[in-house]
Amino acid sequence: MEKIVDIIESIAHEKGLKIEDVRTTLTTAMAKTAKRIYGEEYEYDAVIDNKKKTLTLFQKVMVVAPNDERLNEENEKFIALPEAKEIDPEIEIGDELTYELPLDNLGRTAAATLQRELEFHIQRLLENNIFEKYQNMVGQSVFGSVVRIDNEENTYIEIDEIRAVLPRKNRIKGEKFKVGNVVKSVIRKVFIDKSQGIRVELSRTSPKFLEALLALEVPEIQDGMVIINKSARIPGERAKVALTSLHPNVDAVGATVGTKGVRINAVSKELHNENIDCIEYSTIPEIFIARALSPAIISSVKMDGENKAIVTLQSDQKSKAIGKSGINIRLASMLCSVDIELNEIGGMRIEGEGGKEPKEALKDLRALFGDS
Repeated sequence: MEKIVDIIESIAHEKGLKIEDVRTTLTTAMAKTAKRIYGEEYEYDAVIDNKKKTLTLFQKVMVVAPNDERLNEENEKFIALPEAKEIDPEIEIGDELTYELPLDNLGRTAAATLQRELEFHIQRLLENNIFEKYQNMVGQSVFGSVVRIDNEENTYIEIDEIRAVLPRKNRIKGEKFKVGNVVKSVIRKVFIDKSQGIRVELSRTSPKFLEALLALEVPEIQDGMVIINKSARIPGERAKVALTSLHPNVDAVGATVGTKGVRINAVSKELHNENIDCIEYSTIPEIFIARALSPAIISSVKMDGENKAIVTLQSDQKSKAIGKSGINIRLASMLCSVDIELNEIGGMRIEGEGGKEPKEALKDLRALFGDS
């Protein structure tokens, strides 16, 4: 028991824990041990003197009013004020009396109990630290080696001190991994499973994975000169990223794409050749929506409430705005968080609000080509 304080630093160093956390764990384990040895009906506290390197165990008794009902139910934990004043005349209701308990009387049974309690609480401390570490890493890119693939095609990846899982649903369509492959992914969520403990779920389909890859590939994003405002993905097919430059001499889109597309192509390759559109972000919804629908050229955008936008465009731009299998308009809608309705200007006929009548449109066309 005299050496228990001396080994705190050794435990902390070996397990990579903070000394203060291990001290707190030791005092908690000591109080739990005392309850097991002396009785559950009492309250205990342990105090460590860092200078003397000693540990002292106390039994605690709370001072209450003479008519307090708890005196009848749990009189071992409480003491009436008149009795307490006989011990300490200055004591008041709510204060605690403490009695030092000699550690020499604990014996081998207590030492074994303390060891079990200490191991249990150290393990909980380690688990809490690991949980907090990975909880703070949600959205960050990580990589590790594949160690197992189960019957449901969930991929288990070794990352530092944990084994994370990449579920099949979080894998890009067509991807297959083998044991030993090094896989990049992003931490999607961290949670506690009752039967399996800490669970770290990875993803390669999340927009955050795209953002993390861009941050790794583009120094301007790493340095904070270019920020990613929003992103949207249809994994393995196409993505859109909205960017803003915080430096007047840095072009957000140009810096992200890189010379001859070298930076964006490196990211695309990691995502199974996912086509990535980079656009400049705008706080004005109409401008942002028009840019998000690129490569289509938009004639006008009108907001219809907060969650809907009516987009007017020429008939030859409609297919570009929609994209193959509707992918472009879906991504634009996801990126801007609005429902997009397309109104086509077809020949001399105009649909949608705020347009000219057909006769006026014809007159404008004749004037354009010099026909009176």
